[in-house]
Amino acid sequence: MTLDTLEAYRPSETEPFMNERQREYFRKKLLAWKDDILRESRETLQHLQDENVNHPDLADRASSETDRAIELRARDRQRKLISKIDAALQRIEDGSYGYCEETGEPISLKRLDARPIATLSIEAQERHERRERVYRDE
Repeated sequence: MTLDTLEAYRPSETEPFMNERQREYFRKKLLAWKDDILRESRETLQHLQDENVNHPDLADRASSETDRAIELRARDRQRKLISKIDAALQRIEDGSYGYCEETGEPISLKRLDARPIATLSIEAQERHERRERVYRDE
């Protein structure tokens, strides 16, 4: 299957769920997402190294430090996202990708296309979020 074929392909409800073509589609999608994150991380690291300028003005220095802190928090979130992408890639390998961890039912293709790291069906995710709200409100 060529890259052009994959780019033109969209998983369909009319084909068997998580067939070889769908698994390959999601694997490529996850790998491309991971590559984008890693590229952005390298660019950020380069930017932070280049920005390591001694600002004589306190306001400039404070602004630069704030920007750096925000950037580092964003990178930490992306680091966590990479581990979720790696976990999804592992699920593709072991055959459990696309199935809800809670119910074992297939996760909708639309949900997986929008959030390829999803581990819960929409219904299970909504139940999970309702439980979180109840515990948070207590």
